[in-house]
Amino acid sequence: MASIFTKIINREIPAYIVAEDDKHIAFLDIFPNAKGHTLVVPKKEVDKLFDLNEQDYLNLMQFARKVAKAQEKVFADAKRIGMAVVGLEVPHVHVHLIPLNDMSDMDFSKKLSFSEESFKEIQKQLQTAFEAVK
Repeated sequence: MASIFTKIINREIPAYIVAEDDKHIAFLDIFPNAKGHTLVVPKKEVDKLFDLNEQDYLNLMQFARKVAKAQEKVFADAKRIGMAVVGLEVPHVHVHLIPLNDMSDMDFSKKLSFSEESFKEIQKQLQTAFEAVK
């Protein structure tokens, strides 16, 4: 059965997509730890990060870096962009990129809520910043 991320990739369910290439997609987490919390996902459905072959792993990290650089531009007030790979909730490799100001921003039991308008504004800002990253 296809994961929820595969359904997003196939456009079967909506998402606030901020970046995409032929092998990866990045979209806002709808239950974010912090404003701008983004998930970076390979389009190829693989359950565990270290089950990716070496090149797919490197490509995922390279794409995630570019997304993080876009986040740095949009969330310039954040102390850093944190990265976490947990993988227990969805059986599809994904990287969490989270603008951080405090360690509590990495607390996955804490979930924030934003309006659709806020999500769309963050999405637009990240899309624009992503396009500008070299």
